[in-house]
Amino acid sequence: MTWRRRGGFERTVEIDLRRFPWERWLRWALLLFGLWAALWFLPGRLLSLWVAWEWFRDLGYEAVLWTQWRARALLFLVGWAVAALFLGLNAWLAARVAGRSPRLWLGLALAAGFFFGLILQGQWETALLALNAEPFGVADPIFGIDIGWYVFQWPLWIFLQEIAQWGLIPFAALFPLLLPVPRGWRWAHLSVLAALFFLLMAAGYRFDAYRLLYVERPVAFGAGYAEIHARLPVLNLLTALMVLLAVALLLNLWLRRPALLAVGFGGWLVLAFIGLEVYPGLIQSLVVRPNELERERPYIAHSIAFTRRAYGLDRFEEQAFAPREAPTPEEIRASAEILDGIRLWDYRPLLQTLQQIQSIRPYYVFADVDVDRYRINGAYRQVMLSVRELNLEALPPPARTWINRHLVFTHGYGAVVVPVRSFTPEGLPEFLLKDIPPTGALSLTRPQIYFGEQTTDFALVNTAVPEFDYPRGEENVTTTYQGRTGIRLGGLLRRALFALYFGDPNLLLSGALYPESRILFWRDIRTRLRTLAPFLRFDPDPYAVILDGRIVWVADAYTWTDRYPYSQPHEGLNYIRNSVKAVVDAYDGTVIFYAVEDEPLIRAWRRVFPALWRNFDEMPEGLRTHLRYPEGLFRIQAEILRTYHVQDPRTFYNKEDVWAIPLEIFADEPQAMEPYYVQTRVDPGGPVEFVLILPFTPAGRQNMIAWMAARSDPPRYGEVVLYQLTKERLIFGPQQIEARIDQEPTISAQLTLWSQRGSRVIRGNLLVIPIGEAFLYVEPLYLLAEQSQIPELKQVIVATEQRVAMAPTLEQALAQAIGVSIASPTTSTASPGEEIAALIRRAYVHYQRAQEAIRRGDWAAYGAEIEALGQVLQTLQEAVEQR
Repeated sequence: MTWRRRGGFERTVEIDLRRFPWERWLRWALLLFGLWAALWFLPGRLLSLWVAWEWFRDLGYEAVLWTQWRARALLFLVGWAVAALFLGLNAWLAARVAGRSPRLWLGLALAAGFFFGLILQGQWETALLALNAEPFGVADPIFGIDIGWYVFQWPLWIFLQEIAQWGLIPFAALFPLLLPVPRGWRWAHLSVLAALFFLLMAAGYRFDAYRLLYVERPVAFGAGYAEIHARLPVLNLLTALMVLLAVALLLNLWLRRPALLAVGFGGWLVLAFIGLEVYPGLIQSLVVRPNELERERPYIAHSIAFTRRAYGLDRFEEQAFAPREAPTPEEIRASAEILDGIRLWDYRPLLQTLQQIQSIRPYYVFADVDVDRYRINGAYRQVMLSVRELNLEALPPPARTWINRHLVFTHGYGAVVVPVRSFTPEGLPEFLLKDIPPTGALSLTRPQIYFGEQTTDFALVNTAVPEFDYPRGEENVTTTYQGRTGIRLGGLLRRALFALYFGDPNLLLSGALYPESRILFWRDIRTRLRTLAPFLRFDPDPYAVILDGRIVWVADAYTWTDRYPYSQPHEGLNYIRNSVKAVVDAYDGTVIFYAVEDEPLIRAWRRVFPALWRNFDEMPEGLRTHLRYPEGLFRIQAEILRTYHVQDPRTFYNKEDVWAIPLEIFADEPQAMEPYYVQTRVDPGGPVEFVLILPFTPAGRQNMIAWMAARSDPPRYGEVVLYQLTKERLIFGPQQIEARIDQEPTISAQLTLWSQRGSRVIRGNLLVIPIGEAFLYVEPLYLLAEQSQIPELKQVIVATEQRVAMAPTLEQALAQAIGVSIASPTTSTASPGEEIAALIRRAYVHYQRAQEAIRRGDWAAYGAEIEALGQVLQTLQEAVEQR
């Protein structure tokens, strides 16, 4: 092959590719490839495999890793063999015709096949799903193919078609182009490859027809009228044309009619441009747009039905709800259990408060606060729980030695539990569990946290250096790890391998390590779970549960796909199910995956990895009572529900009933309202349940139009109820209540006064709580002094559609807003004598608040405080008599 170009200086530049020293350069390239594979790739890969094997075996899941390895190895060998054979055949033929030794070029084909094998083994999840496909029992409305084919098999076929078309064929074409073969042979060789290329293009066009089911359109997601009546017929024609062109290329080896091929290529380009670009636009403009709703109606119906099914919206129970303007006093009195569970502690100010008063030492940190419920002293209590983890970066710089980071400071310690409604007269949380060592109403006998959300470094246990357990006065208590997990360090060879893997020579050189010493790594629970089950999506908020004296982490895991036809995508998926609950022990890191829902994807994964899963009925009963409807799934469903609660195609097309997530005020800034867990009655007259709630407003307006509640308590866990509110009158939404709070003269003046005194006012979550046949709106207020880092809960705002009131306690605020008194909650976490002392202090607080109410002339609050004082005194008398 020769290329000549005449420059402006009358010089000729001539490049003859046949004279280029390809073979010399190729020898060097193959030599470098061999050195790279032998000295870098293979040793590093083998070391990673050995570490992974030790880790999986330590957890008892070596069968899971073995399945992955077998799949990867088989795919690698198949990919390498097929690619090497195909490329080797092309190399051998071209070299023989060119009169060159084929060994060097076969080596190139073998090296290229190696990379194709690497690419194919990366698709092990796709291949395993394709081999263990499960039917969905629902067919797409256009082609009549079961959705399982799109989810399980189609992704593998797409990958194979694309890697062959854009990888194998172009690479094989290099051999007749680089080797000095006769022109006729080069033409024949490239023609055969081009025929294969066009056959693969035919498959690609067929796949493009299926891709019409995933088209993003303004009207609705998925194929519409123009796609079905214009693009689909053209794609069918292009598929047939590609097959004809492939046959023509082969026949032309004998016919020698290049003009026919030129006509075929030209027809392809014209048909592709006009048929896929011009014709659908004309159909859309001339046929669809003048009568768009009628043309698109069946396709809008497909999008609604399949989207609702993919996100589980079709399983929601929908009810109408016509609330009154305010709860009645009788409904308030009958809702004592609901009121006791009203969450006055916003997790953000509470997290800051806990960090200041319960971290105990600067190297402890509270990363998150979780809402849960426990049965304490026979009462069903909603609480907030936070785990005290270890933050190595908070150690003083001189203390951040290798020994301290890996052998001494190995774990966090304990947790705190706070009732959601109770607080002290100073505005600080009361505790059901606190301090180091932990004391309170909940038993925590194994408080060490070796595995958590902040444990990102490896730890070495059972060494010559005692582990720091917890501080006690001026001394430190030490401990020795006794968990069943942890990989034995062993002798020098094993230690050298670990040192090489972690890039830490101290693992080999340290004299504090014994052969019996163990190493704990991948301790972050998210990394731990993703390593075991990389095919699942995990909820971003795992939560801690105190179970049988231990702390365990519960993480919600989702099976998902982005291949569900006609389903609106969201955050990279268009089908999701909370099929798995993963449990990680905070002490020894053992992991259990419970399959909690039966659906096609989890059935397929259970066939692939039978050793990974346990049935839901094997979960301990005590843990089942702490399961929560996952907030991540709830948010996704709520976002999709904003549009897809509409099931009538006309209403959907007109976008006349789109919902929005309401806004609320946190601190001083408006933000989208977050879902929140509350105790309430979902069914009128039913039991009080732990549910996840979120209200909706119409798009562009602030009144409330609906609210969504997901149940968490057995036996109705996972059921979702959607209450659509009456449209006969306006029902205040969160933003309107926030505006009424700002407009209330007394509240506005008080907020201004606090701000002028140098305090920062933090407005917590606005909770919309259904009580009886009405809504109660509750918002806590916190004060953060200018020189303080501890937010204090100082006021509670209670609102109905009729009145807004602010008072130091929920009881007082209810008395002002509704005219009803309720008892203050009691938190029993101590001995009988301490409990009596706490009741006396509470009685004195109510007396002081009653006196303040007299000075303000607020006789409703005075009456509420006197009644609450009487109830506390009665409780005090009963406690004394029991002694």
